[in-house]
Amino acid sequence: MVRKHFSRLFMLPIAGCLLFVSCKQIDLFEKNTVIPKYEWQSNFTITGKFNITDTLNAYNLFLVIRHTDAYKYNNIWLNVGLQSPGDSIYYQKVDLVLANDANGWEGTGMNDIWEVRKLLNGEPRRFKKAGNYYFNIAHIMRENPLYNVISAGLRVEKVSE
Repeated sequence: MVRKHFSRLFMLPIAGCLLFVSCKQIDLFEKNTVIPKYEWQSNFTITGKFNITDTLNAYNLFLVIRHTDAYKYNNIWLNVGLQSPGDSIYYQKVDLVLANDANGWEGTGMNDIWEVRKLLNGEPRRFKKAGNYYFNIAHIMRENPLYNVISAGLRVEKVSE
């Protein structure tokens, strides 16, 4: 009996080491900004920057929205700006679907809070220049303020080979 117990104790550190070595670091950036009082004013712009050093790999850019169950629309219109190093900012209007009538809210939820991550442009992209990239996100919905949006942000993940 002691021998079986000893062998299990001996194998535990080895299994832990193998698990640690086999884990791969994910290169990513994520910044989410909390919307004051969950009332997103149209003049409140979320800003940030991320650094790209590897211009050979592709990256996924996700818009991240957290909202409550009380959010009254199935979508949100956003104006997303992205500025490359040394260039002017490029804006894109994005209609982000948050729910549908058949399945309800998209994303993951806990209690009455939902988080949706949507791939911007639907596919990975390569960055042509290394350096700091600046982004900004503003809502362009007709309602102002836009109620029950908790936070919004951007997530950048290097696509694994």
